[in-house]
Amino acid sequence: MSEQQAPAPGTAPEDRRLDEELRAVRARRGAYVPAAMLEVIDRATADLAASGRAERARGVGARAPRFALPSATGRTVALDDLLAEGPVVLTFYRGAWCPFCVLALRALRRRLPEITARGARLVAVSPQIPDQSLSLVEKHALDFDVLSDVGSAVARSYGLDFPVPDALAKVYEGFRFEMDRVNGGHGRTLPLTATYVIDAGSTIRWAFVDADYTRRAEPADVLTALDALRPGSR
Repeated sequence: MSEQQAPAPGTAPEDRRLDEELRAVRARRGAYVPAAMLEVIDRATADLAASGRAERARGVGARAPRFALPSATGRTVALDDLLAEGPVVLTFYRGAWCPFCVLALRALRRRLPEITARGARLVAVSPQIPDQSLSLVEKHALDFDVLSDVGSAVARSYGLDFPVPDALAKVYEGFRFEMDRVNGGHGRTLPLTATYVIDAGSTIRWAFVDADYTRRAEPADVLTALDALRPGSR
């Protein structure tokens, strides 16, 4: 679910790149995921969408909940400190084990110079422990803040956390994702995929929230949202 206020996707090839990459991975799932497991995954995704959880998440016009979280490199990063310097692009992802998450983070990294040129900071949050985040940062050269929300308290404050159903948890166990270990003992809670543009006054000005983990905010739309901020809110 994209907020209605979100800009429509662009038409230039670079604007479509992430969506094309995601669709390509989605189309190949049947080649490496057994049909029975894929059925469980898709059913869980459909049930989550039907629950209306994405529609109840924090959206445009809401105040962004404050947080202070450990980064992959051991620093504590506070939203208030980031907003003191300008707007923030805040993205929630499930973990390094999720190929769709990795593609989305890499796509944002490609547009990082354009994000920072607009005076904004990019921050990614997942329920993974810092060691897992550090491995992700090093492997993919992510030169922005990657934070650990162990226990999903911050995701909960944004209305993004959801319980992993038993059948889906068994599928993840079959893939050996070790969710309980990488999430610090909280393997049965994940965040919806979401990306926010928060202005310097701590108001959410653009939001993309989706119950379908294979869909992500297009980086070009994030840039458009940053361009739409009033000068005084940057």
